[in-house]
Amino acid sequence: MKFFTKGRISILLIVLVLFADQMIKILVKTHMGLYEKFSVCGNWFYILFTENNGMAFGMELFGKLFLTSFRLIAVAAIGYYIYKVIQRGQKTGYIVCLSLIWAGAMGNIIDSLVYGLLFSDSLPYQVSQIVPWGEGYAPFLYGKVVDMFYFPLIDATWPQWLPLIGGEHFIFFSPIFNLADASISCGIISLLLFYRRYLNGFFTENEKVASKGDE
Repeated sequence: MKFFTKGRISILLIVLVLFADQMIKILVKTHMGLYEKFSVCGNWFYILFTENNGMAFGMELFGKLFLTSFRLIAVAAIGYYIYKVIQRGQKTGYIVCLSLIWAGAMGNIIDSLVYGLLFSDSLPYQVSQIVPWGEGYAPFLYGKVVDMFYFPLIDATWPQWLPLIGGEHFIFFSPIFNLADASISCGIISLLLFYRRYLNGFFTENEKVASKGDE
């Protein structure tokens, strides 16, 4: 019997991404003060500890409860879809992409669900501590997502001769993100680059189901 089946590859990848994502977040949160930064590689790769209430890359949209609820629904839907495509025997690469997206979404959901219950608040010059369950900085569903990867690849000033923006400071690629965000991005980009026809087939199939329901 083949050990590395498509289902097991999906589960293994999800477990690895979740484990690595949570270990990095816990290490950063329990060893660094909020907004503390140190260089990993020159001036273009830093570990910079931040937290956010929003979605990937620190975007703030709608309310916290709405975002967490939306994430839970999305994860349930994606998880069910992964189960169906594994049953259909679709390509392993397609399943890997979906698994990366699911793992990344779940990684950030864990922060929202339990970090507020498990950790004291992170502040500048004050490192967070693990506290008795339920005595943390926020109630269930209201935890903040931990971000830490910062890649200011270009940190410069626009030439003075440019209209409107001349002389202004700019940073190319300023978002601060985590491993879960990167997992989601890699999964989506790979889907768009290599498996667009699968997505087209998925939407076409749903349209057919919807049209039959209207008849």
